[in-house]
Amino acid sequence: MTTRPSTGKPGKPDAGSATNPREARLKAALKANLARRKAQARKRADGSAGQDTPDPQKD
Repeated sequence: MTTRPSTGKPGKPDAGSATNPREARLKAALKANLARRKAQARKRADGSAGQDTPDPQKD
């Protein structure tokens, strides 16, 4: 029986090669989105969320 070298899944580029401009753009957008969501979560955890805007329920 012969064995073939492992090349990963067919049709998918290696995880480290983001040479495709679309993949690089999507990766950057995902990273920015994650950073923004983490910042929002930190702000909510501090209890300072919503202090800049008035509460519509308090009319």
